Amino acid sequence: MMPFYKKVLLKLSGESLGGKNKSGIDVDVLRYFASQIAAAVQNKTQIAIVIGGGNIFRGLSSQAAEMDRVNADKMGMLATVINSLALADAVRNVGLDARVLTAFPIGTIGELYTKDTAMQYLNEGKVVIVAGGTGNPFFTTDTAAVLRAIEINADVILKGTRGDGVYDDDPEKNPQAKKFESISYKEVIDKNLRVMDITAISMAMDNKLPIVVFDLGNKDNLIKIISGEKIGTIVGT
Repeated sequence: MMPFYKKVLLKLSGESLGGKNKSGIDVDVLRYFASQIAAAVQNKTQIAIVIGGGNIFRGLSSQAAEMDRVNADKMGMLATVINSLALADAVRNVGLDARVLTAFPIGTIGELYTKDTAMQYLNEGKVVIVAGGTGNPFFTTDTAAVLRAIEINADVILKGTRGDGVYDDDPEKNPQAKKFESISYKEVIDKNLRVMDITAISMAMDNKLPIVVFDLGNKDNLIKIISGEKIGTIVGT
C-alpha cells in the first residue's frame, strides 16, 4: 500500500526518550520508537527526525537559571546530539540504516547537515536524524524541525507527544477540555496553545506545512497516520 505521506519529519521531545521519568534515556522507549520508525520505512515512507534534549539538559530550565543563555542553549544542542546517537543506534538494531547529521561541525560524531546530504540519504532509504537544533541559540528544536522539514520538502511534520492531540485546555487537569480534530495556525497562535513555539508555527504557516500532533505511545499510530488515517489533531490552514 502506497503511503499517504511519502516524506515526513518526525519531531520527538527529549523527555519522551526518558520514559516515565522524563530524564535520561530509557532503552525500552528507544526500542519502541525504532520499531515504529521501521514500520513506516517498510511502508515506503522517507523519515527524517528531530529530537529535543530536555531529558538531558534544556537551555530554558531551572538548571540553566544562572547560566549565560547562549552557553545554556549550546549545552542543550549537545544534548540533542546524544539523543540522536542513541536513537540512531536503536534504529540500526532493527535492521535499518540511520545517519546522524549535525547543525554544526562535530568531528567524527556526526556529519555536517546539508539539505543535499539529507535528501541523498532519504532517497537511499536511510533514516536521517538531524541533531543540534538550528545550530544557533535562542531557537527551539520545534523551530529546527519546521526549518528542516521545509528544506527537505517534507509533506508534513508529525509531532509525537504523550497526548492524543491538541486541546483547548490541559486534559490532565480539566476533564472537560475539548480536543480539536483540526485547527488553524492562526487559532493556535491566538489561543496560545502549546503545540509548538510561535516562531515554529509562524514558519509552518508561511510555508503551508501541516503539523499532525498525535500520541506516539499508542502502538501503530505512526504507520496509521502515514497511511492516511485521521488520528490526533492536524494544524493547517
